[in-house]
Amino acid sequence: MVPRSLSEQLFRRLKELRKAHNLTQEAFCERTGISYKYYQSLEAGRKRDLRLSTLERLATAYGIEVFELLSPNLPAPSKIRAIKRVNRARLNR
Repeated sequence: MVPRSLSEQLFRRLKELRKAHNLTQEAFCERTGISYKYYQSLEAGRKRDLRLSTLERLATAYGIEVFELLSPNLPAPSKIRAIKRVNRARLNR
């Protein structure tokens, strides 16, 4: 089980990243293939036991590594902008 403070930090980070990418929970779930209800529970802090594979899927959806997802600081804004451009390009194919 993830320590409480680390899990709370992760749940805040997920919401911050999602908002930085201008995504709704539904849009993010479509991108990752994670169920909407499960993701909702993550952001709300109701799911505390996460598998490494889930963390990898979440990080990959934002174009970052797992350690960046767990880091105390958000990825640099330039990286977020670059990820947005890549994601827009994928949607326009």
